[in-house]
Amino acid sequence: MEPILVHAQALVYTLLNLMPSAHQKDSLQALLALFLEAQGHPLPQHSPIKSAGALSRFLNHYPWPTRRLIREVRQQLLQQLLRYSGRGRRPWLQLIVDLTTLEKCGKFKQFAPLISVLQGKRGLHLVVLYLVVGQLRVPWGFRVWRGKGSASSAQLAVRLIESVPKVLVQAFRVVVLADTAFGSVLFLKAMRKRRYPVIVGVRCDRKLADGRKVQDLASKGQQVVLEGLSFPVTISWLYLKRDGKLEKRFVLSTRPLKGSTITWWGRRRWSIEGFFKTIKHRFGLHRFGQQTLLGVYRWFVLCLISFILAHWAYLSTGSSHLPDWAEAAAAALQSLFPEVVVCLLLTKLERHRELLRSVGFDLQLVAGKT
Repeated sequence: MEPILVHAQALVYTLLNLMPSAHQKDSLQALLALFLEAQGHPLPQHSPIKSAGALSRFLNHYPWPTRRLIREVRQQLLQQLLRYSGRGRRPWLQLIVDLTTLEKCGKFKQFAPLISVLQGKRGLHLVVLYLVVGQLRVPWGFRVWRGKGSASSAQLAVRLIESVPKVLVQAFRVVVLADTAFGSVLFLKAMRKRRYPVIVGVRCDRKLADGRKVQDLASKGQQVVLEGLSFPVTISWLYLKRDGKLEKRFVLSTRPLKGSTITWWGRRRWSIEGFFKTIKHRFGLHRFGQQTLLGVYRWFVLCLISFILAHWAYLSTGSSHLPDWAEAAAAALQSLFPEVVVCLLLTKLERHRELLRSVGFDLQLVAGKT
């Protein structure tokens, strides 16, 4: 089995070859290097090897094949996911959906219709599909929630789940994990139609068909029928620590499972929350500030690709500890973009040439023999 970094390098070569000019190849590498700094602020003006104007034009105006780039990335992701299928009993593939807000202040004329207020947060709201199997974590796709009067977050989640290739569904046992916002009748019926088991949060005041509420249930693992549904679900609950207090959260399963099993699966959903924190505060997903919708879309895509490359670099270490994303991103940058790293180093040395001279050093670069 080939090391995962070999596949990462092949993916990088493929993406670079999609660029129609050498100038755009350089811009792609410069942007990915910015994201892989993993400091949370990959702004174009911070790039020491490409001007902010050149990177802005690359994102907003230059005609490079964004959709084909996404297809190539997904093809590599598919290969990595299928490596986990193996022989014998099929492993579980977790399809985790959730909504996250990229908060924004000010006016954005070009994409004002996408900016809305949800639960007191103003910004751009993304419904994200996150795949988990074994140690592999894959951000598979996203949709923008456009506010009231548009497709609901549950409808967007259904569309994202439909985008999962059939070969994956056939290779794994699939379970859908979601937050309370996705526990609507529409979502549950759609997943039942596709025969996907669902573990999803449920409001404590959700009504049952017999007039009671979920919070009235006395024991875990009870089968009940929710108002608006024609099939039974099983209810359990778990406790989460919030502000130093334990908060009771209810979870339902569309398949009859023990209460402890439902609780175990219910906790697995929270892995996407860790992803959201990482993709924002390490890779700067929320730092988009482009002039066009295309620029924003490309920003999201390249940010997610950077996370994938860093995740693959972490997997290549074989570590069983939680990843240090700064170290993983640095490893990905050095392994996959060595020329960029050298360029960054030389740029930094050149910027400090006078300082080196002031302490008695004279910098000279000599080409080595190959």
